[in-house]
Amino acid sequence: MATATRSRLREYFHTEYQPGERKLVQKIDFFILTFCCLSYFTNYLDRSNLNNAYVSGMKEDLGFVGNQLNMINTCFTVGYVIGQIPANLSLHYIKPRYFFPACMVIWAGLTMVTASVHKPQSIMAIRFFQGIVEATTFVGTHYILGSWYTERELGKRSGIFTASGLAGTMIGGFIQTGIHTSLDGRNGLSGWRWLFIIDGIITLPIAVYGFIFFPDTPSTTSAFYLTESERTLAISRVPPVEDKSPVSWKFFKRCFTSWFFWGFVVLWIIAGETESFSTNALLALYMKSHPTIKYSVSQLNNYPTGIPAVGIISTLFWATLTDFLNGKRYLVGYFIAVTGIATSAMILAASKDPTNSMSTSVVFAAYYWAGAVYACQATFFAWANDTLRYEEHMFRAVVLAGMNLGSNAVNAWWSIIFYGASMAPWFNKGMWAMIAVSILLMLWTVALSYTTAKHEKMRKAELEQSYGASDRKSVTDYS
Repeated sequence: MATATRSRLREYFHTEYQPGERKLVQKIDFFILTFCCLSYFTNYLDRSNLNNAYVSGMKEDLGFVGNQLNMINTCFTVGYVIGQIPANLSLHYIKPRYFFPACMVIWAGLTMVTASVHKPQSIMAIRFFQGIVEATTFVGTHYILGSWYTERELGKRSGIFTASGLAGTMIGGFIQTGIHTSLDGRNGLSGWRWLFIIDGIITLPIAVYGFIFFPDTPSTTSAFYLTESERTLAISRVPPVEDKSPVSWKFFKRCFTSWFFWGFVVLWIIAGETESFSTNALLALYMKSHPTIKYSVSQLNNYPTGIPAVGIISTLFWATLTDFLNGKRYLVGYFIAVTGIATSAMILAASKDPTNSMSTSVVFAAYYWAGAVYACQATFFAWANDTLRYEEHMFRAVVLAGMNLGSNAVNAWWSIIFYGASMAPWFNKGMWAMIAVSILLMLWTVALSYTTAKHEKMRKAELEQSYGASDRKSVTDYS
């Protein structure tokens, strides 16, 4: 047993490559991951900085009332939902190295414009359009990763990409603290306004980098740093699939009647809501409304950064582990379900005696632990990419976009009903909602893992039958 485990570890960390393949992987790792990670970093920096600005003076300066913060997030989500499928389909017609940077330039401009607003309603309008142009970052990148990397490589790369967004969330709090300390009042602008200006400026050089260096997809790349033999090798590394034009009724009918589509869309709708503690900044809102403790601006920005830090560790751990376990991504679903139930129970228990000093410690521990659910982003989208590897590229793109579309469409109203800012500090309804979706996630994971495993067995059986027993090597090349 121990010998077999050591053998698998050695095989995993010392992958055998074809001649020239290792150099190819190193190149695409550098140019794809640097751009995508930096892009997602600034993307999440922008999203988290709205919450950081809210607790750093924006609420008082603009006269926020009730659940207006949640309404702003909902406006962003509506735009984000609208942009999902059109953005991924656009990658079929517009080269990603043009499309991704163009979207970044637009959202950088909108971020900087946010610094000039004087009422919450203005931010609502800005965030709606920001949601549209930011829609391609997450699902578009997962589509690109699935186009370049093998199943054995995909989990780690998806994990690194997702972790970069969490790093943006984590670092955003420290950036806001530094800006509030050094720039608050400079040239008559509040520190939270400078935050949006600097965030937008940071984004622009990354867009230029992507325009020059991003390699598109294996079949369309014209990257100057890839040789002709490397381009051919890149195409050969992924299964050959028919790539038809997606704009047809037949194509969309196939997408929306496929069990692939609904299986993974519902998975991500459920899993997306298990991230609600973190995405709705519940710890910051808890601290802002704490019944006995008055936290400083620095504390309000810095203490919640522990949540994405836990998320980064959890994401990289589970992405690597599920790669090592030959793509058993479904295991993450069970871990997240247990986490959601346990952390909700901890906060509900703490709410029974809110003035007890131990109550605060329990709540902080629960929210930090809840950050571990971020692991589902990388692993579940890698799971979809693994399963759809033998399907038409644009069908895979639509399923990936549909997953995020469905999740955000539900989240647009879910966060208002269960996690409105006015419900702070305890969010009791939200705790029970979390327990419910965690149980549902466990059940859906069981059903989907059974279905995908059955489909994979049928695919391999059909492939063996078509190739014949004498050519089994050809069958396993893409298995």
